Amino acid sequence: MAVFSLSDFADHEQVVFVSDDKSGLKAIIAVHNSKLGPALGGCRMWPYASEDEAIRDVLRLSRGMTYKSAMANLKLGGGKSVIIGNPRTQKTPELLAAFARALEQLNGRYIAAEDSGTSVADMKYMTQFTQHVAGIHDKPSDEGTRSGDPSPATAYGTFIGIQAAVKECLGRDSLEGLRVAVQGVGNVGYDLARQLKEAGAQLWVTDIHREPLVQASRELGATVVAPEEIFSLDVDVFAPCALGAILNDSTIPQLKAKIVAGAANNQLAEARHGLELMKRGILYAPDYVINAGGIIDVYHERIGFDRSALLKHIEGIHDNLMEVFERARKEERPTGEVADAIAEERFKR
Repeated sequence: MAVFSLSDFADHEQVVFVSDDKSGLKAIIAVHNSKLGPALGGCRMWPYASEDEAIRDVLRLSRGMTYKSAMANLKLGGGKSVIIGNPRTQKTPELLAAFARALEQLNGRYIAAEDSGTSVADMKYMTQFTQHVAGIHDKPSDEGTRSGDPSPATAYGTFIGIQAAVKECLGRDSLEGLRVAVQGVGNVGYDLARQLKEAGAQLWVTDIHREPLVQASRELGATVVAPEEIFSLDVDVFAPCALGAILNDSTIPQLKAKIVAGAANNQLAEARHGLELMKRGILYAPDYVINAGGIIDVYHERIGFDRSALLKHIEGIHDNLMEVFERARKEERPTGEVADAIAEERFKR
């Protein structure tokens, strides 16, 4: 693959390919932009079908982190890493140690946190070999103390973002009776579904794993549907909370929802799909704006954790989205384009 000529390369500052024969590690670390601060982003472990797929994913995710941090008013740059492999069968202490040593060699240009396929426990283990990991410290919560897992913050920020989108599109302050289809009920998706249920929403859920679906049905009264059915449901909100590129030529024509607002990264398969959503009268909450709660959480851990300051910062996602929606409405442009413009104004100045 010719990496420099890829459209997803997008002026990345640094892309590092890492391998370790002894542990079987094959990983890619991408630093997109560090103008506002060190690049911080999750480390994803996934059984990619090809190396090309892994490269494209890490480049898109890394760029997204630059825009996410800028929109969230954080003094951080954008970066991401991927480990190629099945986290359920191929993740070992030796592999994590090898990855951590690679992080250490970057001298803080990139700081890793948990992501799909990795955990807070993995990050804590890697601190034996590198100081450049985040999201590892326990934090006080209303229930006592919770781990450094940023998933609850991501879910809360997405919930706040759905409230903003509902206000903009449907003119409603209440979520009572709102019909929401949640695609993916992992750590973030399930917690988001729980908050929506508590706010009075009706839920439809899908996932590639059976266990969380059983739990969502039993505990939240959610209706379980097959993965291919989730797009065409007659709902108010479609909330993608799994992997990216799920808004594409095949899925967009199926949508009956008036709002797309979820926690997944890189939801648009291509930028032009944002225009397609707008043409169909569907309000899209740009993914990196609505799902910024996790990176905000990790940032506050780094500067000195204060729960009230963290919650206030996460709740600012509402105002960030309303700024995007208002400007998009006035300029008659897709919300994703407007969000990009606002972020670029912040990290390129």
